[in-house]
Formats: sequence, C-alpha cells, structure tokens
Amino acid sequence: MTTFSPIPGTSPVQGLHHVTVMASDPQRNIDFYSQTLGQRLVKVTVNFDDPGTYHLYYGDLTGQPGTIMTHFPWPGAKKGVRGNGEVVATAYSAPRGSEGYWETRLREQGFAPTRSERFGQPVLTVEDPDGTWVELVFEDGGAVQPWPASPVPAEHELRGFHSVTAWVRDTGAVRELLVGHLGFTEAGSEADPEGTRTRFRGSGDGVGLYVDVVERPGKPRGTFGAGSIHHVALRTRDDAEQEAYLTGLTEVGYRPTPVQDRQYFHSIYFREPNGVLFEIATDAPGFPDDEPVEELGKHLKLPAWYEDRRATIEAHVPKIVNREYGNTLGSRDLSAAAPVTESGETGIEVHTAGRPLGEARVAAVLLHGRGGTAPDILGLADELNLSAFAYLAPQAPGNTWYPLSFLAPVEQNQPHLDRALATVDAVLTELERQGIPPQKVVLGGFSQGACLALEYASRSGRPLGGVVALSGGLITLDQEGDLSGVPVFMGVAPDDAHIPLSRFQESAAHLRSRGAAVDDRVYPGLGHSVNKDELDAVRAIMQHVAGQV
Repeated sequence: MTTFSPIPGTSPVQGLHHVTVMASDPQRNIDFYSQTLGQRLVKVTVNFDDPGTYHLYYGDLTGQPGTIMTHFPWPGAKKGVRGNGEVVATAYSAPRGSEGYWETRLREQGFAPTRSERFGQPVLTVEDPDGTWVELVFEDGGAVQPWPASPVPAEHELRGFHSVTAWVRDTGAVRELLVGHLGFTEAGSEADPEGTRTRFRGSGDGVGLYVDVVERPGKPRGTFGAGSIHHVALRTRDDAEQEAYLTGLTEVGYRPTPVQDRQYFHSIYFREPNGVLFEIATDAPGFPDDEPVEELGKHLKLPAWYEDRRATIEAHVPKIVNREYGNTLGSRDLSAAAPVTESGETGIEVHTAGRPLGEARVAAVLLHGRGGTAPDILGLADELNLSAFAYLAPQAPGNTWYPLSFLAPVEQNQPHLDRALATVDAVLTELERQGIPPQKVVLGGFSQGACLALEYASRSGRPLGGVVALSGGLITLDQEGDLSGVPVFMGVAPDDAHIPLSRFQESAAHLRSRGAAVDDRVYPGLGHSVNKDELDAVRAIMQHVAGQV
C-alpha cells in the first residue's frame, strides 16, 4: 500500500490549479468558453516560450486557482488523438439540479452532450470546438466568485473544476506520485468504459479537488494536437514550498524543470512514468496583479521582458474580440492566412514531435548517437517541455552517421561523413523553405550526433540560433568562418570513454576563437549520458531563440 512520505518543507497538495489545452481558432475558443460555458476571459497574454501565440485564461470573476482553464490557440493546427499518457478530460462542478438547463443550452448552441454517471453523480460530457472533452459534474460543490456579466444565469453558473481524467498504462505510478509524494488520498475505484477508474482527492476543501486515473494497459499513447490537454497544474501555497517540491521531486527522480516565471504564478513541470505532464503552480500573485478586476481580459498583457516588442507581437497575433467588452485585440486576419501545408520531401527519414511544423516558428533538430535512433533522441522533447518548438530527428542509415571514431582521420569516415552533413543540411534547407530560418533553429545531438552537430555548425556558415553538444567534440579543428554570437552549449564527463577531455576543450577553444558564445561544462561522474543541469542549459538556449519575435 502506498503511504504518504512528505517532502520536507511542503504540505499536502490542495488540488487543481489550472488546466492547459492546445486549441486552434482563438475566436472560436473564446466564444465557447466565455459565451457557451459562461467563464470569464480573465487574461489575454502570450505564451511566454513563444510570444507569437496567445495564452488565453478563463475562470471565475478573478481567476482563482481551481477555476482556471487556459488555452494556446495555434491556428490551423491538426486535431490531436486521445490516448495513454495524457489528461483527456476536464470536469467542471455544476449545481445539482441543473442537468436539464445545461443539456438544453448545449444542444441549442449546436453541441451534442451525452449523459452518464460517475461515483454516483450525474455527468454531462461534451466536446468543445477542438474536440476536448469538457464534463459537467452535478453536485453540491464549493462556491466561487460569480462573474456578473456571465451569459449563464447565476443559479446555473459553473463553480470551478471538479476533476480531471488521465488515461494511463499503470495507475500505480500515478498513485506513487499523488499519494506517496504529494499527499493526495485515494478515494475509491469503479468500472469505466475504458478500464478501471481510480479517484485521488487533494487536501483542500474548495474546488478542483480530484484527479481521476483510468488504467488502460496495452492501449496506444495519445498524439498531441488541437484539442489535446498539454498539462494539469496542481496548487502550492508559495514560492518557498515550490522550491521544496523542486528539491524533493528531483531527489526521487522526477526531473522537474527549474522554476518558470509565468507572471501570474510560478511553475515547475515534470512527467510521471506514464507520460502525464504535471505542473506545480503557486497561488500568487494572481491575475489582478497587472490590471484591475473590472478590466480583467480587456487588454493584451505582456510581461516586462516583452514590452519593448509589443508592436511586433500585436501585429503577429490574430485579431480577436472579447465579447464582455466588445473590444478587439491583435491585428492579424486569419481569414487571409495561407493554408498550412505538409513538409516537403527531403529524401531522408525524419521523425517529428512537438508543435506541427506548419504552425511552428522555431525548431530543434536533434541528432542521435551511434547505435541510437531518431525516436530515442526525440525523448528529449518531453524533457525540455517547450511547446513552441517543432522537433525534428533525422534517422541515420544503420543507426550510425559514420563508421569510425570522430577522432579517426576524416578520409576513413568518408563518404559517410559527407552524407551525414548533407542530411543535416537538407533538414535545415527544408525548414527554411517552410519559413523557419537557421536563426530560429537549435541544432543539437548526443555522442556521435553531438560531434556531427558541432561539425555542421563549424563548416556550414549558416547563422544557427544555437548549437548543443551533449558528450561531443569537433571532428576537425581547421575550419574557418565567423561564428560571432552563436550560442554553443557543450557538456561532458572528464573520463568519458568516447570523448577525450582534451578534444572537448580544444573544440570549445576553437569555436570560441571564431566568436561563438561557448558554455562548456565538465561533469565528474556523468559517464556517457545526460544530466538535468545540461537539459536546463539547453532549455535556456531554446527559450532565448523562441523569445526573439
């Protein structure tokens, strides 16, 4: 039986803070959540990792934790496919006795709700315009701050979240996280059409108390796209407690990100073993921090570090109308946008993850090591957790870019080395054809792939946004050309059996002599692998590239 082993400096998690979803058309999203469901649009800002994309927040009058539904709308995005390893539904608490009102309202507005029962409570399920499952659980739930301008009568208004539902291969892994480390209690199990549903309850007494997990062993994983839930955030009381969670979760192997400043709360992110992405977010400072309550959602709000780019951002984000005020934000007319097209043929096998290429402004090209595969290195996309990026990983023939050590005479690795460099060049050329120039690309790799990434950056002359070498070094040290300002991160163990420390240091010095901004770090005990500090450094380079509008 799983028992609670509290992380020092923390208290049991109260429950849900917010849910973040990928959408497509922003105006359609606003109209459903604010006009159909009657939630207030409490904040219009941008994705801090991709300021060319809106971040829309809905909630009660002030957007209290436990009421906040957020969306990143990517116009033209393909629809996602539900599956294991993700949250698939968000349930709101609705007043008991309002089933008839809500079923009629949804049908009158063109939706097709279905009725069911869960743990003895009536449930109404509907798909939003992008296919996200939104559920209404009818109960005597806690009160929230009512929105006076809501189009839904006060006696039927939704009262924040009731629960979320995740589909997983193994409930035990989620139980270990929620009960063992975060202080949830297991509230019971029952049969579900998809498997066995287990309910976990947070320690709070308000709204957003439950995480439901449905075990579906052997079922396929989800495919991220429009309508997919990106992550679910849990509540923590303050920054000190969040820091304690960061330390404690790191110690037990969850590899959380560093604290991210989201302006209205602070966040850390991590995945449990099934792949479900969790966030732990602080309650403060809240949405009234930068505009008065009576004007929440009326203005496009930007963090201080983007204010000097406001004109560019406002020209890039789509035109939307907040129905509460009747005012227009943004200026790009989506009706005139060019249709999204598929990537052209490059003649090589390229695996992808993250944002669909047609909607991305930034990309990461990842090169696997000897004996590895493209899907292997694409696992870094989950670790890095930067939704602005399209991730591309070309596959080497026979899982090897060139046959011998990178220290062998160059001619002994030919023609394989030239073909590998040409493969990278073809991917970069295709990205540029798709509207993502080299300055918006981070090129990286592990081991043999790291050596190839460094060599391509050294030889190509392309002004890359960043270069990452995880356990790698330059193949040649006699190239010339200006690399001024190109960020390069290199990490290695001092006793790496494949990458001599002397060659690593020579490579860093050579790149630095040509103007590259090199961050080279040596990690005793690393072995031939990747650690959290390296991932944090890579994430910082990528965030810098994504932040250049």
